[in-house]
Amino acid sequence: MDIKKRISIFYEIILIFLISILLFGCATTASLDERDPLENFNRGVYSFNQTMDEIIFNPISKLYKAITPDIIEKGVSNFFSNLGDLSVIANEILQLKFDKAASDVSRVLINSTIGLLGFFDISSEIGLPKHNEDFGQTLAQWGFKSGPYIVVPFFGPATLRDLSALVIDKGMLNPMFYLEDDMTKAGLLTLNYVDFKSRFSNRNDLIGAASLDEYEFIKNAYFEKRAYEINDGKINDFIEVQEY
Repeated sequence: MDIKKRISIFYEIILIFLISILLFGCATTASLDERDPLENFNRGVYSFNQTMDEIIFNPISKLYKAITPDIIEKGVSNFFSNLGDLSVIANEILQLKFDKAASDVSRVLINSTIGLLGFFDISSEIGLPKHNEDFGQTLAQWGFKSGPYIVVPFFGPATLRDLSALVIDKGMLNPMFYLEDDMTKAGLLTLNYVDFKSRFSNRNDLIGAASLDEYEFIKNAYFEKRAYEINDGKINDFIEVQEY
């Protein structure tokens, strides 16, 4: 079975899962936004995520930022970014972007050695920019439609297509998941999530101050951001990312 057929089957499994949610009454009435047929369900998950942030993750993020020196905080972010470049390289190869893949292989080699396991981003300083490719973008390049908008518990905005990135990029292509020591694995994954939340904590405050409906603001921003990423910044020639 070729890789595209396997992905199609995976895609269908996720769709069946979402339909099951609908049948069990988690989703509700039709939305005015055709991209977001699960709007009421998504708003419920969005509220859950906001509550979890307020009760748990925002206080942890503030404490983390308060007790961690800036150089250490930046180094931790660089370390996880360096690990993430491995999945970026894999997706660049799948998209036949070999020039970017070669550049990012060099990034990983330099940052993993001279940069002390990625703690220092030496590559950016010498003119090797960081790229952003994930499996959702790969599927878009292969012609897969985005599917409905979905708010994922603890992670936030996605589409049916982009859910695959959580499984492939954050799972199968994530070196941390292959560590044998469970305590080390759990510690690194937790630190990675805390680092992720702390980097976006101030941005969430700005969103709340700038918008009357945070949910709609974030949804529209997400679709615009994904269109920009999928098309490598070429705004005049977007691949369709909103059809489902």
